[in-house]
Amino acid sequence: MQRQIRLDKFEQVLPRAMRDHGIDMWIVAVKENHYDPLWNDLGRGYVSGIGYYVFTDRGGDRIERAALGPGGYMLSESGAYDIIAPASTLADHVKARNPKRIGLNMSEQIGPADGLSVTMLAHLKQTLGDAFASRFVSAERLVADFRSHRVAAEIVAFGEAASIAIQLTERALSNEVITPGKTTLEDVAWWMQDRLLDRALGSEFDMPSVYITGPAGIAATSNSRIIQPGDVMMIDWGVQLMNFGTDVKRVAYVLKPGETAPPKSIQNAFDKALTVRDVVKKAIAVGVRADETMKNMDAALRAAGFGVIEFNRPNQDDRTDVVYGFHPVGNTGHDIGPSLTTWQPLQTTFVMHAQHMFSFEYFAYSPIAEWNGAKLRIPIEDDAILTDAGIQFLHPANYRLLVIK
Repeated sequence: MQRQIRLDKFEQVLPRAMRDHGIDMWIVAVKENHYDPLWNDLGRGYVSGIGYYVFTDRGGDRIERAALGPGGYMLSESGAYDIIAPASTLADHVKARNPKRIGLNMSEQIGPADGLSVTMLAHLKQTLGDAFASRFVSAERLVADFRSHRVAAEIVAFGEAASIAIQLTERALSNEVITPGKTTLEDVAWWMQDRLLDRALGSEFDMPSVYITGPAGIAATSNSRIIQPGDVMMIDWGVQLMNFGTDVKRVAYVLKPGETAPPKSIQNAFDKALTVRDVVKKAIAVGVRADETMKNMDAALRAAGFGVIEFNRPNQDDRTDVVYGFHPVGNTGHDIGPSLTTWQPLQTTFVMHAQHMFSFEYFAYSPIAEWNGAKLRIPIEDDAILTDAGIQFLHPANYRLLVIK
């Protein structure tokens, strides 16, 4: 599956990503035991000393692909590279193609596009000489486009990872795992980790965040706090599978003795949170810059009667307040590409495009009468994809408040 993804990305996404940003050669440099964040995306390969993945736009409908240094069975048999040669051939390879702009993985804000070390940059300058060094430019937008424009096989693979994350989350928030008055938050988190080990999967955010929310906000997270009747529980985590990382949440209520359903106030808070989804879905469309999209989302929320707030700063009124953070997902739980957030400023200048995968994440704060009007924060987070027809979810979206007896 990863091979298919790579071939499709190289053939269908890479040419446009390079040409849209005027880069006619892209060099990704790696060292043994010090790989670039895109190492898996580019086909891995064993590196002894130094190696380079070099992509050159020589016209036509494809990009020439060369692995200079990286080698081994998986890379050589994948069919992804036209040229597999020693690292020592880099200078001649570049000179023969004489690129005008050479993209390197350097970025102040985008981690996966910032894999080039200071010493490796100095090495490239020395190896290629001043004439070519003067043509070095940041490849950050190329990398963002290469990653965030998805092919069908990626959507399938990511959907599988996200479905596993949801299944394990909902099992964790059940009596299969939790006995109120006995089970701790960290017991639940370790159960989730063990299920990943059973299936040879990774955890995207290290220890899963299993937490309790009360009138004053989060009361405890993945620690020795014992789960009690009346608790409102949340889980926030991601699953790693096939070079993908998900990011999802689910919410549960622990019944008190004699209760057969959550209190109306808590159920109503959850139901109110779900109504936010349809409001903001309609405000997101292909072809609009992310920062302009956020303005449209804010306007839609206010028109629907919601308060638009900063994170964890709800208004002192009877309205439901909302804050959102629709960050990219894909190869990591917080990936690159257009971002509808306040904490990825460069990525808010990117245009929302079709096949962009992102976390449909927001928090809805509703007043609870039993808490003297303090607002309960309900988190909703599912993984979605933007299409020309609108937003679609990559797994069953959250639609119910889970109940633990």
